Amino acid sequence: MKLFNEAKGLIKHNIRDYGMYIALIVIMITFTILTDGLFMSSRNISNLLDSAGYIAVLAVGVMLVIVIRHIDLSIGFLAGFLGAIAAILLTQFGLSVYVVIPIILVLGILAGSATGFLVAKVGIPAFVATLAGWLIYRGAILLVTEKSGTIIINDDAFNAIGNGYIPSIMEIGGLHLLSLILGAVGILFYIYSAISNRRNKVKYNFAVVSKPLFVIQLVFVSAIMAYITWLLAGYNGFSWTMIIILLVVLVYHFITTKTVIGRHIYAVGSNPEAAHLTGINVSKITFLVFGSMGMLSALSGILFTSRLQSATTTAGTLFELDAIAAAFVGGVSAAGGVGKVTGAIIGAIVMATLTNGMNLMGVGIAPQYIIRGGVLALAVIFDVMTRRQRA
Repeated sequence: MKLFNEAKGLIKHNIRDYGMYIALIVIMITFTILTDGLFMSSRNISNLLDSAGYIAVLAVGVMLVIVIRHIDLSIGFLAGFLGAIAAILLTQFGLSVYVVIPIILVLGILAGSATGFLVAKVGIPAFVATLAGWLIYRGAILLVTEKSGTIIINDDAFNAIGNGYIPSIMEIGGLHLLSLILGAVGILFYIYSAISNRRNKVKYNFAVVSKPLFVIQLVFVSAIMAYITWLLAGYNGFSWTMIIILLVVLVYHFITTKTVIGRHIYAVGSNPEAAHLTGINVSKITFLVFGSMGMLSALSGILFTSRLQSATTTAGTLFELDAIAAAFVGGVSAAGGVGKVTGAIIGAIVMATLTNGMNLMGVGIAPQYIIRGGVLALAVIFDVMTRRQRA
């Protein structure tokens, strides 16, 4: 009973962090029941995660932008435009994919930095600056694709980014061995990180959960990771899209939680004036966050173009709204200063899960938009209520 009360109190005091995970589990169980188990099939889960990839990458960048109390509306068409540029470099100029990808990422950084300059140095409101970018990149996509409307990409290496899977060493009982190994490594890394973080908190006399509850947490999360690995290994294993998402999560989680820049980002988001008075260069942080957003937009464009194996005039449409919705569902605060990389990824998966589950059930597109809009409204209401409780 004591353990139950401790767990209840832990969830209550960390409802922002745990709420989205609980919601995701409930949604997945509901769709599994309503689709007679089809939703949790290996093939469907693999396709769901791949389809969420380009939005998940954008959601990470948007989360940081919202944390510092700004917004970026240009990212959708920027992703579409840079995806089209990648297609042109591959098909018309015959460049190697290993040359094209760095070029596109650098162009993304430059585009994001230009926005950051307008916001941080010139003082233009982010909404206006990025709305201008939205219009510019939309026009740019139409210009570069106006002849054919669609640019077909026949480069197998590039298309594998959005459609391919990591190679299989061998199969054991129909399961992808390399994926099983990577899943096991991931679980061990999670356990090591959790134990290390707990030891550090104890060392500096921070509050931690009891050992029994901590062990239950480790077992529960490890079991979920093992189950997802088993599901994916039963199909084609981990896709390259999933590997890229995991790398983005690891890099940005490290930056936001273990570096000075990460602490400065949250300080600026919590109170820009106070951050400035403490010596933090607010303009520099704003510039870096928008530059990062541009790079992630470029990566999103690569993932989407690769998945379609083509660049189209409509690429990027509503990407920014899906990414913003994913960030809010993932727990970022509209007031700034609060948000996690893992939360943004979970938010993207929640939104993709809703779409995927409703498609399997044959729900029309109109009800889908209404339901997704309702979920976003609930996420913002939840944010406002939790902030009032903390106040």
